[in-house]
Amino acid sequence: MAKYSDIKGFTVQTLSTDTIASQAAGGSWASGGDINTARKDLEGAGIQTAAVVFGGRQSPSAGYAQTEEYNGTSWTEKNDLNTGRRSMGGIGLYTAALAATGWVGTAVGNTETWDGSSWTEVNDVNTDRQTVGSSGTQTAALIYGGYVVSSPNHSALMEQWNGSSWTETTDLNTARNGLTGSPAGTTTAALAVLGSQSGTLVSNVEQWNGSAWTEVSEANSNRQDHGGSGTSTANLIFGGNTGSVSALTESWDGSSWTEVSDLATSRDALSGSGADNNLALATGGDTGSAVASTEEWTAPAVFNQQVEGQLYFNSTTNTFKETITDIAGGSWASTTSLNTARSNLGSSGQDAYDEAIVFGGGSTEGETETWNGSSWTEGNDLNTGRGQGGSSGTTTSAGFFGGLGPSPDSALHEIWDGTSWTETTDLNTGRQGLPGFGQLSTASIATGGSNPGVQAITELWDGSSWTEVNNLNTAREQGGAAGTTTAGILASGNTGSITTNAETWDGTSWTEVNNLNAGRVDLRTSGNSTLSIAFGGALPSRTGATEFWNGTSWTEVGDMGTARAATANGIGGATAALAAGGSEPSQSAATEEWETSLANKTITAS
Repeated sequence: MAKYSDIKGFTVQTLSTDTIASQAAGGSWASGGDINTARKDLEGAGIQTAAVVFGGRQSPSAGYAQTEEYNGTSWTEKNDLNTGRRSMGGIGLYTAALAATGWVGTAVGNTETWDGSSWTEVNDVNTDRQTVGSSGTQTAALIYGGYVVSSPNHSALMEQWNGSSWTETTDLNTARNGLTGSPAGTTTAALAVLGSQSGTLVSNVEQWNGSAWTEVSEANSNRQDHGGSGTSTANLIFGGNTGSVSALTESWDGSSWTEVSDLATSRDALSGSGADNNLALATGGDTGSAVASTEEWTAPAVFNQQVEGQLYFNSTTNTFKETITDIAGGSWASTTSLNTARSNLGSSGQDAYDEAIVFGGGSTEGETETWNGSSWTEGNDLNTGRGQGGSSGTTTSAGFFGGLGPSPDSALHEIWDGTSWTETTDLNTGRQGLPGFGQLSTASIATGGSNPGVQAITELWDGSSWTEVNNLNTAREQGGAAGTTTAGILASGNTGSITTNAETWDGTSWTEVNNLNAGRVDLRTSGNSTLSIAFGGALPSRTGATEFWNGTSWTEVGDMGTARAATANGIGGATAALAAGGSEPSQSAATEEWETSLANKTITAS
């Protein structure tokens, strides 16, 4: 006899808690035992249940020598440092630690090793400094960056310890002090996180591979004098100064930073220790005065991994839930700027996080820059510099057509092969302010624009020639378009006045669909006819407004960090996009990434 469930239903997993994105995402802070001597600017080593802290200060003193050891419950005073100081680098285990550099009224280079009971002076670092980043063990360590007495005070210097002496090696890309490192990292795999230059917070995060530093994804919040734990691929930063003392905690998984649960007490100048981003210790610090409090970070050893498409029943909250991409919860985050500030750029690239290319801009710019997920690199210029053109393709096969250049309504068309640009067959109708789209340089759409009045013309490129196809329903220029030659979308623009009109392309013709909430010119669109975002533009003042298209209607979502118009043509899709350059109204080099994450959404019956 057939079961009803086999005919009509399916099994839904029952969970007592929601699924989470990662082990660290489920972590939280809990109170630990207070240190015996309240202090700030102290340093530490070890893991959550077996740690040591040393040095620091309470007031504007030169620094303490006190050392304390943690057993997972309480702190015990041990033998002092030989040289009392503050703001040093510390790494290693609670029975085998290293303390290097610091401040005693001036920067020093003193190095001491800890054997679990006493400190021994060993060879000094080559350059005296304080507030360095550090990584490694007692016998194989790195210190980098820091504050030096000579001008400029922020340093990029790195030194390597072999167990007996320090040797200068490859510098950081960005000089800074007040940074953290990866205390549990190695001399071949380290992280340099945030910091400041002469009091100005920097956003840079760099990763060390044993021979060179590479810029990687920035943290969500700029800060200095924060605590840190972990390795180059599993790191946690917490507290610090973002302009005021902070409780923010962020977790690094080797490619990106995620905000997780905050410290219970906002503070800076604290000590951090821990082997990874799942177990850590935050000790002491400054809340306006030195504190003794300790907090323990613990992430769940057993958890349910969040995967798109999950359907489950949460027995604690008595709700059915589905795990989906939460576009409404997406946000923009600043990242590395372009090398050349400009607006009205062309662009290509489907993977906004890892690779993209931008080119042209203004009326004469020809610069080409490629994006590797963390920084921009200059490449070969266009043959004819121009802006306000349409673009399509990938980072190795892109097209740029039309635009404003030596002639006001250009028909020029150039193809990028990954290295250089080559002129090819022109558009049938030259124009500027035209949107273009297409995932291949051999399959592109050029639509709208002006010549000199607004146009409804649509042309299709098949890899060898342009063919006029069905026109837009509403002639316009300076709209935002994205998609493929069979599933495109065009949003807003200038029809003689700013319009909210939107149209979708199905490979044959354009269809008017629901309007945007806010009409604008020089906005940009990323995605396709069924799923996209429209962002930035002018209405007439610059805006950072972002709207999400679900195939039926537009919904306002998170704004860009910097209001601007005429960024690079949309790069990426609705869940991951890149906005580069633009006008604020001056020419901009700013780059922002749009990111969405998975979320557990309650299913409600209607």
